[in-house]
Amino acid sequence: MSSEPELSPRLQSVRSQIAEAARACDREPSSITTIIVTKFQPISLVRELLDLGEHDFGENRHQEASEKAAALAGTDARWHFIGQLQSNKAKAVRAYASVVHSLDRESLIAGLSAPAHDEPTNDLGTLDVFVQVDLGTELGRGGVVPAALDSLVERVAAASGIRLLGLMTVAPLEMEPRRAFARLRELAEGVRRTVPEAISLSMGMSGDFIDAIQEGATHLRLGSAITGNRAVNG
Repeated sequence: MSSEPELSPRLQSVRSQIAEAARACDREPSSITTIIVTKFQPISLVRELLDLGEHDFGENRHQEASEKAAALAGTDARWHFIGQLQSNKAKAVRAYASVVHSLDRESLIAGLSAPAHDEPTNDLGTLDVFVQVDLGTELGRGGVVPAALDSLVERVAAASGIRLLGLMTVAPLEMEPRRAFARLRELAEGVRRTVPEAISLSMGMSGDFIDAIQEGATHLRLGSAITGNRAVNG
């Protein structure tokens, strides 16, 4: 039994907000994937969310993500790696992740494009990826700068074993979120000239997901709006 009975009502509220925002833009709510960010949250919360019909979960640290993926092996959980990724962890992340949202440099391609020989691969065979774009000036958030985007996209598109879904960004602190999301959408239009099927946009978090939907987000990464602040040490 959950110690925080507000989880289900909070989830329902967010679902309603997403549906309302999508319809206001003449979009189908079903075209938007909600990824629930479960970093620092207990595995029991992820199980509750599975029982409530959610299947897509985001983690940004390899150790925590791999432990949760192992604990929930055999369930319908799909794991999205959304944090900065170290090159030496890329193969290990590929073993459990269905989608990686933070490919931002060429050195990650080799590790993500094929499973390690001694590790199980995910059921998809081909790993879906987003290229993360840095639209701001704050250091440490990750992402390729727009000037280098086309070159990286060409290398990702040429790699085997990975499929480019589209672009990802985190709205910079110094930029109004909707402006940032509009800029990512513009960049994505250019990417589609090289990779026509790269039509997805991973953008929007708990504080700005309505703006993201208005600019065409297909994947939202929502944490506290759904999970609350039941963080555990980790």
